[in-house]
Amino acid sequence: MKKLTLTFVLLLVTIGVSAQKFTKSERNLIQSGDTKTMLKVIQITDEKELKILKSVSTDVDPKDDLLPLLAERMFLAMRDPVNPGIGIAAPQVGINKNVIWVQRFDKEGEPFELYLNPKITWSSALLRKGKEGCLSIPDISGDVLRNYTIKLTYLDKSGKPCEEIIEGFTAVIFQHETDHLKGILFTDMMKEQEKIEVSPVSNEINLFLEKRLRRQ
Repeated sequence: MKKLTLTFVLLLVTIGVSAQKFTKSERNLIQSGDTKTMLKVIQITDEKELKILKSVSTDVDPKDDLLPLLAERMFLAMRDPVNPGIGIAAPQVGINKNVIWVQRFDKEGEPFELYLNPKITWSSALLRKGKEGCLSIPDISGDVLRNYTIKLTYLDKSGKPCEEIIEGFTAVIFQHETDHLKGILFTDMMKEQEKIEVSPVSNEINLFLEKRLRRQ
């Protein structure tokens, strides 16, 4: 219990130090529409938009007055009937702040939930391979290795510190979206994983263990 409390205290201190206000251009973008208007999902095919996608995001103040509007317009962008997704990160709508939406396939009803300043603090040696795509990368998909289990710290939409263990496909979504916050795309992961060796756990399922010896 003491360890958990200490984790939350450290999380709050870190957020207090690193949280930054929205820039003027970000505020203008967020306020360019109402809660019924989706934000544009930016694309890697545009050089200016790619620069945003490749930038590292900063923590957000959970009490910022524009956060609810950003969250709602992000959600609408993610659930665009023309091209719906199961997760989205704020950089994908042009805002370099640590805010993501994730569909929780591991919960009853598979709800979409908002996460503020999410951080993966631990990940398993067991890896899962699966096909991924991205709303910001048109017409491309590919197999990516992801940790099967992760530990996540975050603030919920009310600003309450939380920590939980997440497994399987839902853990994959969290890793994909938190990578966006670090300026990492799934296509970057595919290239990076060409350099590592893995050992299959079973020939019947896509689970692997990464070998500790790397090719030089």
